[in-house]
Amino acid sequence: MPRFSVIVPAYKVQAYLQESLDSVLTQSYPDLELIAVDDASPDACGSIIDEYAARDPRVTAVHLAHNLGLGPARNAGLARATGDYLVFLDGDDTLAPGALQAITDRLKATGSPDVLVYDYARTFWTGELVRNRLSHRLSEEGPASFRLADRPALLGMLMVVWNKTYRREYVEREGLQFPPGFYEDTPWTYPALLAAESVAVLDRVCVHYRQRRTGSILTTTSRRHLDIFDQYDRVFGYLAGRPELERWRAVVHRRMAEHFCTLYADPRRLPRAARAEFFKRASALLRRYRAPGRVGAPPLSLSRTDRLRHALMRSGVRRTYRVLSVLRSFGLATGRGAAALGRGLRETALRLHYRAQRLLPLRPELAVFSAYWHGGYACNPAAIEAKLRELAPRMRTAWICDAEHEATLPRETLALRPGSAAYWTALARATYLTTNVNFERALVKRPGQILLQTQHGTPLKRVGLDLQDRPAATPTTDFAGLLRGADQWDYLLSANRHSTLVWEKAIPSSYTTLEYGYPRNDAFHRATQSEVLELRERLGIPAGTTAILYAPTHRDYRRSRPDHLDFERVLRDLGPRFTILTRTHLTYADSYSVMESHPRLIDVSSHPSVEELCLASDALVTDYSSLMFDYASLDRPIVIHADDWEAYEAARGTYFDLRTCPPGAIARTEDELVDIFSTGHWQGSRSAQLRSAFRARFCSYDDGHAAERVVRRVFLGQPNPVPAVIPLEDRRPTPSAALSVATLAPIRL
Repeated sequence: MPRFSVIVPAYKVQAYLQESLDSVLTQSYPDLELIAVDDASPDACGSIIDEYAARDPRVTAVHLAHNLGLGPARNAGLARATGDYLVFLDGDDTLAPGALQAITDRLKATGSPDVLVYDYARTFWTGELVRNRLSHRLSEEGPASFRLADRPALLGMLMVVWNKTYRREYVEREGLQFPPGFYEDTPWTYPALLAAESVAVLDRVCVHYRQRRTGSILTTTSRRHLDIFDQYDRVFGYLAGRPELERWRAVVHRRMAEHFCTLYADPRRLPRAARAEFFKRASALLRRYRAPGRVGAPPLSLSRTDRLRHALMRSGVRRTYRVLSVLRSFGLATGRGAAALGRGLRETALRLHYRAQRLLPLRPELAVFSAYWHGGYACNPAAIEAKLRELAPRMRTAWICDAEHEATLPRETLALRPGSAAYWTALARATYLTTNVNFERALVKRPGQILLQTQHGTPLKRVGLDLQDRPAATPTTDFAGLLRGADQWDYLLSANRHSTLVWEKAIPSSYTTLEYGYPRNDAFHRATQSEVLELRERLGIPAGTTAILYAPTHRDYRRSRPDHLDFERVLRDLGPRFTILTRTHLTYADSYSVMESHPRLIDVSSHPSVEELCLASDALVTDYSSLMFDYASLDRPIVIHADDWEAYEAARGTYFDLRTCPPGAIARTEDELVDIFSTGHWQGSRSAQLRSAFRARFCSYDDGHAAERVVRRVFLGQPNPVPAVIPLEDRRPTPSAALSVATLAPIRL
């Protein structure tokens, strides 16, 4: 008996069916049966299903003689299901990688509930991927499993069958079946949730819900949308036969009213000739099943406008309802217009405020910092800010960041909200401005102000004016604006001679280049062994394992985040000695995690300090990320996974061929990557030789004192770089936890 029965009905989805079936059969959790139901589809769905059944014994092909619709097709699959739990997936949707493993882990953790509700993301035909906006209702805090009365907000989520898994014994005991017609999910999901003795949630995207441009029910104009009335008749008929569920009648009634209003408002669904009939039937059903009060059921919040809309539809006053809808739309538009006007007036006032502040004297003891487009306390600016407070305690520092990052700031540093009056005051009157990207374009640098540009990586990929002939890789074509910004720089920080030469050509201006090294890498020479061990424990790295930091960069030639590695397979082949810390590039920060659930796979994408991740790891695997240049300062093994070098080079362009002078072993495929670690080549003598040459070329100044040199030159006015750079052969970077403490004792400098 398999753990899961995955039921996939198919009708006119030949373009998507293979992807849907593959998403099931390639799951890292293989204990499943896939029941694919051909609902007499006139296209190639039937033959596609047969092909899959012929090559995978887990696939059962079911062919219906006549097209019966989604509900009866699911019933046909349900009749053949033998798994412990039922998973429903439409033929144009897909399971996220690792979904079944995450689901089974959650089922075990919550005591095998009757129903487990998980999250989904909408996949639009444009390529955009958007997570369910109500995902916060799936918080796993609180009891592992519960009755619906303890989490009634779940009824406010999308009432579909495919964002839940159901214990088959429970479904059979309740006699749950799908009816024919549109909105067949409704008479299934309400009874399934209301009658369940135990419900649990999983806060993870498990389904990609395809939003097709054409062909879906939601974009089909048809009288069949009137099927919704029969479906809610079935729901209330179920409640009538279960007196213990009577208290839910009012809640379901409100959800039904909202469903009717939503459908009626969508011009794509109802034919014009059917709108009056729909409103009349909706009114009749709302009156028939109206329940006095809440009868003890948990409330679902409704706005005053929503309550009025429901009341007007229930009363059958269609003209008044239409007037309210027009006024509501007008009110929303007016509200947006008023908001835009308010924003315009505020921006005008702030511009005047900024202009007035520029007439006042500079504050010689005020220094303003920022990093990564209003991000948190990080990178070179953070290391410089900390050293400035140490060497010049009289200085006052402020950090520009969005509200969600304020918690990352030291207590001694003032937080500046972008666009606020305090923000503009600080830009106007601070003597020192430091960033690793760019300040506001509206910044008018005053005489006496000093702007330090630290950058945030050694350039392997082309930058600045060197992108003029690569429009696909250029975030902006405003090269003149780029140069205007550079003209305000007083100092540009460089980590090595290569960077100096690149920046002078790619962003030419009159700034002074400071070849002092990167302050953010000072930590690599100052951390102790005990601090490294504490970091590993905090990150959850299993004791005794080798931690590999996997940190790929973004791809200019791809819109979505690429998945370069099959983590489940790599960890299985490497064995229990290895743990992978995987870090998504900042470009994909708003995308959600679809990684497999594995005890030795740790997602560190949201960890605030990449320097801490470097210290906690024993080796780095990357592709073309500038992190390799920083990591080389640690003198720890680096492996390059260059699986798409030609495509990357063609799209973005690079300053040198990394394959000719790598910092360690190079893998061109996943098999080669596994082999490099399995054979020990990653830390062999050849890899050490490559790393040594790479360090000599790119780590000239990273000796643990870069921040001090910057502070003494820029903020304290000392002309010569102090302290002097420690020769490469005399440096003692913090060893990894995999090395013996006795081999290289850490020194706090």
